[in-house]
Amino acid sequence: MFERREVRAILRRLRTLAIAICGLLVAGTLGFVLAERVSVWNGFIWALDTVATVGSVPSPDSTGGQLVKVALIILGVGTLFYALVTVTEMFVSGHLASLLSERRMQKLIDATEDHFIICGFGRVGRQVARDLKAAGARYVVVDSNPESREYAQGVGVRFIEGEPSDDDALRAAGIERAGGVIACVDSDAENIFITLSARGLRPDIAIVARASEEASESKLLRAGATRVISPYKSSGTEMARLALNPQIRGARDVAAEYRLEEIEVAPGSPGEGQTIGDVRGGAVIVGIRDATGQFHPQPAAETVMRPGDVVMAMGTMRTMDRLESLFAARAAPPRGGEGARAAGAR
Repeated sequence: MFERREVRAILRRLRTLAIAICGLLVAGTLGFVLAERVSVWNGFIWALDTVATVGSVPSPDSTGGQLVKVALIILGVGTLFYALVTVTEMFVSGHLASLLSERRMQKLIDATEDHFIICGFGRVGRQVARDLKAAGARYVVVDSNPESREYAQGVGVRFIEGEPSDDDALRAAGIERAGGVIACVDSDAENIFITLSARGLRPDIAIVARASEEASESKLLRAGATRVISPYKSSGTEMARLALNPQIRGARDVAAEYRLEEIEVAPGSPGEGQTIGDVRGGAVIVGIRDATGQFHPQPAAETVMRPGDVVMAMGTMRTMDRLESLFAARAAPPRGGEGARAAGAR
């Protein structure tokens, strides 16, 4: 961001210098026309020759013309020298290369359609980018961190350096042509501002927002987010679920009330030896991966559950809880000594 401001400052200086040179030429032309009684064209040639320090035009005869020439030489040489220093600074510091690279990147973004705008390029944003790339989706990243810009350039990511909540940055990322916005910066407040800005620019766009705090979820929804994801809440819930049910290989929420799970049939579980028709209840059995690793999609109702099979099923929370209990290993009975002591105590 700092480098970008420097480039803009240099461009403003160059514009100011161009205006100053034009002003000198206009003033010099008028001065020579009035002092030497020459035409406007001849006065302009005289002024241009003086400012450029060429010296191909004879010196003016009148005192007024000579004063105009002296003033033009002093101001013109100083202005041209300052312009030369500014241009040299652009080349030496690499700002020109940065500006050209930024313009090339903007042309690529302007030609992109139906892409996703990733707001924030931290750990979550980079994982989102990897998943989108794996899915073959196009995306543009908006982030204000110069380190993120260097990383993005290193991996060939289309990148806009700026505040993700800024309307100009979102427009530069092509929000008018985008298919969705993903707000995944670390700050919930910033994600709310991003959501408000994106919703204001595109009332019909899909917005997926990240919430670090549970209290921020409702605020993001009120701000206009289509979906709100809480990574800490989701990961904590998933870890607790996997710890309580070791037979679960993986789980994913597919809707507000439905889950898709991979559940391993534990040896000695109540579901061992039963058929799919006996155990599925209201769940949909998508497929089974047997102990050899072979996957069987849409198995028949007569298929028998064997130890080591991994069942991929989808259903409501209550239905999935029932399947988890069916495929969980039975609790070991108490040892004889402990049972006898318990009976004696009674």
